[in-house]
Amino acid sequence: MSSSSTLAPGLKQRHVTMLSIAGAIGAGLFIGSGHAIASAGPAAILAYIFSGTLVVLVMRMLGEMAVASPDTGSFSTYAERAMGRSAGFTIGWLYWWFWVLVIPIEAIAAAAILHAWFPSIQTWEFAIAVTGLLTLTNLFSVARYGEFEFWFAMLKVIAVLGFIALGALALVGGLPETTVSGVAQLSKEFGGFMPNGWTAVIGAMLTTVFSFMGTEIVTIAAAESQNPSKQITRATNSVVWRMGIFYIVSVFLIISIVPWNDPMLVTVGSYQRALELMNIPHAKMIVDIVVLIAVASCLNSAIYTASRMVYSLSKRGDGPRILQKTSGSGVPYIAVLASTAVGFLTTALNYFAPNEVFAFLLASSGAVALLVYLAIAVSQLILRRKMNASGHPIVFKMWFYPWLSYLVILCILSILTVMLILPQHRMEVLATGALTLSIVCMGAIFNSRKRPAPAPAETRNA
Repeated sequence: MSSSSTLAPGLKQRHVTMLSIAGAIGAGLFIGSGHAIASAGPAAILAYIFSGTLVVLVMRMLGEMAVASPDTGSFSTYAERAMGRSAGFTIGWLYWWFWVLVIPIEAIAAAAILHAWFPSIQTWEFAIAVTGLLTLTNLFSVARYGEFEFWFAMLKVIAVLGFIALGALALVGGLPETTVSGVAQLSKEFGGFMPNGWTAVIGAMLTTVFSFMGTEIVTIAAAESQNPSKQITRATNSVVWRMGIFYIVSVFLIISIVPWNDPMLVTVGSYQRALELMNIPHAKMIVDIVVLIAVASCLNSAIYTASRMVYSLSKRGDGPRILQKTSGSGVPYIAVLASTAVGFLTTALNYFAPNEVFAFLLASSGAVALLVYLAIAVSQLILRRKMNASGHPIVFKMWFYPWLSYLVILCILSILTVMLILPQHRMEVLATGALTLSIVCMGAIFNSRKRPAPAPAETRNA
C-alpha cells in the first residue's frame, strides 16, 4: 500500500453515465412504492411527482456548485465554504452515517432473499459474505467499483424498461389471458383518484421523498472521472427524464394495473403484484432477482459513498488523518475498511442486540436526506451570491434564481414540520436532531483540540 492521499480518476464516461441513470433505482421502487399506493391510493403518483420535482431542483442546485468546483466532498465541501467549517463537518458526518447504516439494511435484505433460496445457510452468514465481497471490489480500484456498478445499473434499467413495456402491453390488451381495468381504476367505482384525502398523499410523500436518495452520488463519483464538470452537467440534465420514466411512468402503470386497495400490494410489493395480475410466469422469482441486484447495487454504492465522504472530511482536517491514506491504485482503503467495519457492527447489532437498538439507529438517519437537501439549497444561495459578486462565470445555472431556491428551502422545512407533527414520523426527526446535535458538539471538541496554543503574553504585547 502507498502512503499517498490522492484519488485516481479511474471512472470512465460510461460508468458515470450509468451511475447517473440508475442511481436512484433501488428496492424502494420495486417494493416500497406499494406502501405509498396502498396508503394514498392512485393519488400516490402526486406524491412521486412532487418528491421527484423537489429532487430535480435540489440536483440542479448541486449541479451548479459541482460544475463550478468538482469535489469528492460534494455538498459537504460546499456547505463548509458557504456556512463555515461546522456546517461542512456536520453535514459530512451525517451523510457518512446515513450510508454506513444503508450497508446493514441492504445486506440484510440481500441475505433474506438468498436465505429463501438456500435455507441451509443462515441470513447473518449471507449478510457478512455479501458485504465482504462488495468491500473487496471497492478496495481494488475505483474502476472496479465503477464496472460492478455499471452492470448492476444496466440490469436495473433493463428490468424497469421491461416492466414498462409489459405494463403498456397489458393496458392496450396486448398480453394474452390478461385483463386489467386500466385507468378505470381511478374512477369512483374503486374509491376515486384520492380515496383517503390529501393527508394520505402528504404521508405518502414522506415515504417517496426518501426513495430518491442516491441521485447526488454522481457528483461525488464524477470527481474521480477524467472530465468531472462535463459528467456532472450531463448527469444533472438527465435527472428530469430519469425521474419521469423510472418512477412516474412505473407508478402510473402500477396504479392502472393493481387496485390500490389490493392487500398484496404491501405484502409482496407493487412490481410483483402487477406481474402476477398480468399473468407473467415466475413473477416472484423475477422480482426477487431484480431486488437482489438492486440491493447489491445500493450496498456497493453505500460503501463507495461513505468511504469518499469520510476521506474528504479527513482531507479537510475534519476527521482522523489516517482516513485519507490511499493505495497505489488511488483507493482510500482505510476509509473503505473503516466504513465497512461500522457497517458490520450495525449488522451484528441487528441480529444479536435488542430490536430497539437497531430501530433507534435507523431512526437517527430518518431525516438525514432532508437535512442534506436543505444544506445544498442554502449553500447554493450563498455561494451563488458570492460568485455573482466576484464576477465568477457560472456555466451551469439554477433555474429562476433565487426564487426556486427559496421555494425548495420552504418545502423542505414544511416536510420536516409535518414529520414532527405526525406521530409515526416524529421519532425520526427527533432522533436525527439528537444525532445532529451530537455531531455539532463533537465537531466543536475536535476543532478546539486542533487549535494552536495561544502565544505567550509577552509575544502578543511585543
